[in-house]
Amino acid sequence: MLKPLHDQVILKKEEVETKTSSGILIATESKKMPSMGKVIAKGPKCEADIHENDKVVYKEYAGTNVTIDHEDFIVIKEEDILAIVEWEEII
Repeated sequence: MLKPLHDQVILKKEEVETKTSSGILIATESKKMPSMGKVIAKGPKCEADIHENDKVVYKEYAGTNVTIDHEDFIVIKEEDILAIVEWEEII
């Protein structure tokens, strides 16, 4: 597993849902979807109020992509995390 250093955060990339809970498909071409991930670990100098398993939105082109055992992760600075998602569905 990856262990972040300094103020780095490890995120597991997540696909944003393209369907509402009622089954309506969202056209992804007409609406820019946010970059989202789940916090896996944070470095010892990370001061952000985030915890493991939090779902977060991060800057689109930030971080370094890493693939381990066919799973995609991103190593990102804490300052590139924009928000914590507190609801399950983003439209």
